[in-house]
Amino acid sequence: MDIQIKPIVTEKATRVTERRGQYTFRVSPDANKFQIKDLVERLYGVKVVSVNTANMRGKNKSRWTKSGLLRGKTAAWKKAYVTLAEGQSIDFYSNI
Repeated sequence: MDIQIKPIVTEKATRVTERRGQYTFRVSPDANKFQIKDLVERLYGVKVVSVNTANMRGKNKSRWTKSGLLRGKTAAWKKAYVTLAEGQSIDFYSNI
């Protein structure tokens, strides 16, 4: 099984990182905490203490067009909050 992981870099996620030392990632909906922990440790070379996950539901969307009202839904996804060991950090901007 191939697990996708992508850091979330928003104002709220940055605030959580500064206050609690937790990093936020968007992960595959079928990934579990053990797989997320292993992948973060391998990709970033850090020691993960804990992983908290949240399932984010898809939102209903609609818009008016020339042909009428179009309705749809965004995909559901999973958010992971990763807490690192004391004194460790991840720099997302090092490759820019």
